[in-house]
Amino acid sequence: MSSPATAMLLAAGRGERMRPLTDGCPKPLLKVQGKSLLQWHLEALQCSGTRQVVINTDWLADHIVQAPHPAGLHLRYSHEGRDFGGALETAGGIARALPLLDAVFWVLAADVFTPGFEFSPSALERFAASDKLAHLWLVPNPAHNPAGDFGLQAVATGPTPALNLAKDDPRPRFTFSTIGLYRRALFAPPWCDIAPGNPQGIKAALAPLLRRAMDQGRVSAELYYGPWTDVGTPQRLAELNA
Repeated sequence: MSSPATAMLLAAGRGERMRPLTDGCPKPLLKVQGKSLLQWHLEALQCSGTRQVVINTDWLADHIVQAPHPAGLHLRYSHEGRDFGGALETAGGIARALPLLDAVFWVLAADVFTPGFEFSPSALERFAASDKLAHLWLVPNPAHNPAGDFGLQAVATGPTPALNLAKDDPRPRFTFSTIGLYRRALFAPPWCDIAPGNPQGIKAALAPLLRRAMDQGRVSAELYYGPWTDVGTPQRLAELNA
């Protein structure tokens, strides 16, 4: 690839569990150690060389649009609330924003805190050269998700396949960090039946698409052991700021 990929920050959630903090402030603009969650991600993306970032919005969209951001980044917005009256969930939101994204792109939720994560150009290059539809970063299971989400298959060489494990499968599962690299092809048949650009505003989750692709060996993953928090409750936010 000759240029950095675009990135999409998922910022359309209402943040119900964070109320009353999110009644007047969108969740991605809550501050951790003096900076908004959104700012942490934008600075990390800028450091990696990313210049094009797409942000989807719903609740208090104007606050997100008006928030300061690092110089040199070109931000574009997919206004799900304005266009459809509400958020479109993860896959629906990505499908809606697809015309603004490259053939390969980063996605992450704007409400996780992961200050040491590097949006590595070399990881992007490896993924682009592979046959995978997605590459995910998994983390050790936090207390609020002890069962985890996806498994990993040990391999001698090449990308490590992510596994869609059955509930009774004894192999370990890990938690999806929300950080991943994707190809546009994952959001087209046979994996996804939403029309390009999601003109009908269909709501759809991402996990079913990933699980279908995992069953065909088309998703890879790796473990990330750096700091990572799903800032899902006021208590977790307070702990980060303690």
